[in-house]
Amino acid sequence: MKNQTPASAHIKITNIEVIGFDADDTLWHNLPYFLEVEQKFWALIEEYLPAATQKTESSPRWHLSPLNATEMQNIKRYGYGVKAFILSMIETAIRISSGRIGTNAISEIIDYGKDMLDHPIELMDDVVEVLQTLAPHYRMVLVTKGDLLDQQNKLIRSGLEDYFHHIEIVTEKNIEGYSKLVKHLDLNPAQFVMIGNSLKSDIVPVLKIGGHGLHIPYPTTWIHEQVDEPVIHKHFKELKNIKDCLSLLI
Repeated sequence: MKNQTPASAHIKITNIEVIGFDADDTLWHNLPYFLEVEQKFWALIEEYLPAATQKTESSPRWHLSPLNATEMQNIKRYGYGVKAFILSMIETAIRISSGRIGTNAISEIIDYGKDMLDHPIELMDDVVEVLQTLAPHYRMVLVTKGDLLDQQNKLIRSGLEDYFHHIEIVTEKNIEGYSKLVKHLDLNPAQFVMIGNSLKSDIVPVLKIGGHGLHIPYPTTWIHEQVDEPVIHKHFKELKNIKDCLSLLI
């Protein structure tokens, strides 16, 4: 994804009062753990897969679409996060196996989820330095979506909680949600900048309400977070890493 104004131009963003940070895959790693469990899941139920969808060297991601389809259908029911992921895996296993999947396999899928929920938090490079540098100059808020308990626990275990003036855990990041947030913070949208890895959730809605967006691409993007069109906007910049934001904000 490309943009019209590279961060290397070092054009300062002025009149900002509040910086919003995404959490998963912006402050700490998250998606790789889901991808790792997907691999385990498909190995677990491989015997039930039709021959036409068997894994081949020419198609190493043969397994992704059935589970992704289930997840997409269930987002409105379950939202995001590990618990929703586990329910979608169980549903997919039952459907693909035509109900033949055993209780031992279901139990193993549940254990995958417990392991994910207990997984140590691995911070992205330079996150602590960036938060320490920005904290004296701005109010900072965490804006993340997913399961309330899971996200709260990850934030506590990350050791980053004290850097944030306000924590916002939402079911969806959209125009309505960001509009309510800036109103709650008593801001003009132009005084707000959001930093995150998802163009769809962290950047585009903020730009649409008149805020600023700093995008930090993560090596892998979940299909649900992908956008079809490049983002071109005067308030948008793409960064190489989180530390790049300092030259724009300090």
